[in-house]
Amino acid sequence: MARRPIRLTVNGRIHDVESESSAILLDVLRDLGYTDVKSGCEQGDCGACAVLLNGTAVNSCLVLAWQADGCEVVTNRGLGTMDAPHVIQEAFADSGGVQCGFCTSGMVIATKALLDRNPDPTEAEIRDALSGNLCRCTGYGQIVGAVRLAAKRLRDLASIPASSHSEDGRESQGGRGISVPDGQANGGGAGC
Repeated sequence: MARRPIRLTVNGRIHDVESESSAILLDVLRDLGYTDVKSGCEQGDCGACAVLLNGTAVNSCLVLAWQADGCEVVTNRGLGTMDAPHVIQEAFADSGGVQCGFCTSGMVIATKALLDRNPDPTEAEIRDALSGNLCRCTGYGQIVGAVRLAAKRLRDLASIPASSHSEDGRESQGGRGISVPDGQANGGGAGC
């Protein structure tokens, strides 16, 4: 099978790789060491492999790697670190929205996409945004609570004057992580 050169920018780092034409983005990301992108159902049903592709949440198991050529990919790890977690990651930990952790990366990505477009969602909007993500442990109550808490904290941070930001540009309470330009995945990533 023919191999194609592709360039991915993952969490701000450029990767030039060659992949089979039929390779899915999930497998390429995991081969590159991004194990926070979980391999669950590989059919687009569980959301464990969700990433931001040019700012849009997509299941990486449904995107061919070549469709992401030239795109910005952000994984859960790209939002924050253990030392400086993203507000959403902190909210999931603080609310008990993390149990076994397998679904958490996808839940965080779905939450980021939701709060980027709607900073004050209703419970129904939260549940709708998370409907493509399956969790076997929490029963979703704590996850919905985590999204609400993250939304509140992000709104509170947005009202803090710029002078309270740290030198690296992150807000003093957890930061906002990497900003991803707005864009559409355009049919699962084509046209990035």
